[in-house]
Amino acid sequence: MSTHQHDIAHFQHSHVFDAGNPTGERRTLAVLLITLITMVVEITTGWLTGSMALLADGWHMGTHAAAMGVALGAYVLARRWARDPRFSFGTWKIEVLAAFGSSVALGLVGVAIAVESLARLYRPTAIDTSTAFWVAVVGMVVNLICAWLLHGAESGHAHHGHPHHDDHDHDQHHVHAHEHGHGQAHDHHHAARDLNLRAVYVHVLADALTSVLALVALAGAATLGWIWLDPAVGLVGAVMIAIWAVNLGRASAHTLLDAEPNPNLREQIAHALQSDGDTQIAELHLWRVGRDNWAVIASVVASRPADAAVYHGRLAHIAELAHVNVEVQVCPSCAVHHA
Repeated sequence: MSTHQHDIAHFQHSHVFDAGNPTGERRTLAVLLITLITMVVEITTGWLTGSMALLADGWHMGTHAAAMGVALGAYVLARRWARDPRFSFGTWKIEVLAAFGSSVALGLVGVAIAVESLARLYRPTAIDTSTAFWVAVVGMVVNLICAWLLHGAESGHAHHGHPHHDDHDHDQHHVHAHEHGHGQAHDHHHAARDLNLRAVYVHVLADALTSVLALVALAGAATLGWIWLDPAVGLVGAVMIAIWAVNLGRASAHTLLDAEPNPNLREQIAHALQSDGDTQIAELHLWRVGRDNWAVIASVVASRPADAAVYHGRLAHIAELAHVNVEVQVCPSCAVHHA
């Protein structure tokens, strides 16, 4: 590498803002395999016994297995393309996109269950309760095991690096600077922001819910002869699944559209940048680039501005900031007058 190239390389840095969740990836694969096996058993038994609740549970597992496959693929692609220059702010949102797709699939499942349950209410179907009951028990146990596996994967693994500072003086009045670090996150927030893992978890919970409702319906049909209870609990399950789908879709959509307000972090940044009493913020753009990592672009003005490195130093203590760009401009008439 020539001296010129080496000098340029000094101002270049990695844009891997999220280290991924390898534990979540491995356990998602395990849950997917378990789900596929149980799905085949439940659909076959539900069809033979005529249980709507059991069929619903089996088909849920099928659609959820597809969603889990998408989630697993998102983990793999985000990891494989982590250093691809096409992704200016990293690949973490591949996982978020998968979570949004899962929310859509989950919503469609809820609609399908509601439609079929209404049809069964109109035309009740006989149920072989004895066989269906025990298969529903197996399905519930499997779902609880899967939920436990995913719960243990929430913390994942955070990668900690050292921030990189680059200060570029373009001219006397216009200065840009960049600061980069990766994985400077708080581990205890990791689970809450892994929307991909959350999507898989919600699918498992939906399966567990339909298993429990299937048991309630089968027990009622066997002891009281209430055949109508089977499709009725199907409707209850459809409503619950729809609520979960909406919540997951809203959370992932907000992230994809960079519409996640973080007033506490924004206030912390503003307070740090304006701590000298002269600097004022003209623009402040803040968005998430990882589970717990944020990027910020700020434009500050001052009558006697400090060097760009000074402003970066004021933000160095904010661990969530993985990418910082500060634009500094002189504005003599913007001087803050104190009473």
